Amino acid sequence: MHSSLSLSIASHTSPAIAGSSHISHSSAFGFVPSSPINLRFCGLRREAFGFSALKHSASRRARLSGRTTPRSGNVVAVSSPSDNGTAPKSFDYDLLIIGAGVGGHGAALHAVEKGLRLVGLMCVRRRREERRVSGGTSVLGSSSGLKTAIVEGDVVGGTCVNRGCVPSKALLAVSGRMRELQSEHHLKALGLQVAAAGYDRQGVADHANNLASKIRNNLTNSMKALGVDILTGVGTILGPHKVQVGSSNTVTSKDIIIATGSVPFVPKGIEVDGKTVITSDHALKLEFVPDWIAIVGSGYIGLEFSDVYTALGSEVTFVEALDQLMPGFDPEIGKLAQRVLINPRNIDYHTGVFASKITPAKDGKPVTIELIDAKTKEPKDTLEVDAALIATGRAPFTQGLGLENINVVTQRGFIPVDERMRVIDANGKLVPHIYCIGDANGKMMLAHAASAQGISVVEQVTGRDHVLNHLSIPAACFTHPEISMVGLTEPQAREKAEKEGFEISIAKTSFKANTKALAENEGEGLAKLIYRPDNGEILGVHIFGLHAADLIHEASNAIALGTRIQDIKFAVHAHPTLSEVLDELFKSAKVSH
Repeated sequence: MHSSLSLSIASHTSPAIAGSSHISHSSAFGFVPSSPINLRFCGLRREAFGFSALKHSASRRARLSGRTTPRSGNVVAVSSPSDNGTAPKSFDYDLLIIGAGVGGHGAALHAVEKGLRLVGLMCVRRRREERRVSGGTSVLGSSSGLKTAIVEGDVVGGTCVNRGCVPSKALLAVSGRMRELQSEHHLKALGLQVAAAGYDRQGVADHANNLASKIRNNLTNSMKALGVDILTGVGTILGPHKVQVGSSNTVTSKDIIIATGSVPFVPKGIEVDGKTVITSDHALKLEFVPDWIAIVGSGYIGLEFSDVYTALGSEVTFVEALDQLMPGFDPEIGKLAQRVLINPRNIDYHTGVFASKITPAKDGKPVTIELIDAKTKEPKDTLEVDAALIATGRAPFTQGLGLENINVVTQRGFIPVDERMRVIDANGKLVPHIYCIGDANGKMMLAHAASAQGISVVEQVTGRDHVLNHLSIPAACFTHPEISMVGLTEPQAREKAEKEGFEISIAKTSFKANTKALAENEGEGLAKLIYRPDNGEILGVHIFGLHAADLIHEASNAIALGTRIQDIKFAVHAHPTLSEVLDELFKSAKVSH
């Protein structure tokens, strides 16, 4: 079907962060962090924004690792203060990660950080008297972490940083400003007068490209600074502990994480030329703004691009295979979002149809889209537009990985894994020491889910069992206003309740009752809580409104920590803030005891 799936929950799991980690240490660090740093930004570590996680001793000089790293013409080993440890003699590395996207980056940094914390605690207990303080940072004579390498065949940062959530948020920031400046009614209500707003297309495109470049460079530098070896080349698995990097160089590792991500999915019959028929990869370059663009798929990707294009003056037509727009959202939230994000804007739509054939513009002719009925496959209509964006979800990038060498067969392209991200072979058995995280396993195709899964794997390989609760992982759509969610939708919750024999209740709160939202003249919005009235368990929370993507985390953390409504309703929120939307939501819920 053509509905966008790229940021929605895969069928065999639900929305929550994936992460479990394993412990293993083997490197010599001369410093420890003054405090654990675990901030994430859209799945990115704070290091991606130029913050240093660790402060080196002034006397320590960055130098290349003494361990020999395989190199050749098409493998560049970028490394590495010697802080990257010493792998067991039988392996080049403790941990090798194939793919340097957000998931791989999060796993790599946690692998280094994990070893530091363990040894820091041990050394402080045994040799407190040997500790000296330099610049406020504790410095120890020696410590150990996982000797870690990351393999990247394209560019560091993966889809999120280069062709996904990072540049798209730059475009959405522009569309948000444009909407504010174009809304005469909104500005008049605030007592403001603004002349006609305009934009420079190349300037907008440069803003998105510059942001991606900055974050990509910061990710690279953060891994170098912490001693993670970056091996450039395509990674191919040769066996449980062996990976070929490039055409002829082989490295070994005790544990291997596959984090190869995904690519845009293009259905059969659609010809992508990268100019008039495009995917999200092309659209983020904003090489032109068409007068009329068809968007195939009305999920997260399609909705966000409709927000951008209509703010910049385009007319949009949605083509959706299912009978309703925004099929991945809670139905009640979806209806409200359609009333606000679709109906008043220069958008029309066709539902219940497939785009069976799309032909790019050529020789003065427009893009043509042939529509057929999704059920009967009978011809329905033909559209002629200036451009078409294919937003039909994403497909796992798992070809050429050498999975046949470990007897692994993909399922619709996804690598099968268990709840601990351990890879499962064709016989249903676990493949020792090989894990798969992120879009490649299909559990939850979100950047921060990949990072969480990577962290979870590192916990496991370092000796601490960890299973990620995917139901606690939030998701967001950065339209104006935003949509966010965590846990089950109402239909999913009712199905679960019927199957397991319990009742559910619904609580709702409007943004119209929130002082801060009214002060911003942004009272359009709703927060919805789905819960068990018998024990106070939170099953799902859905928000549509101003800064919904920021507000959802109180609910996702409550689900992750198992906090019940009868406890969280005693939490105190600053007044007046948007957070009081959730405060009122939890307080309005009725729990039996």
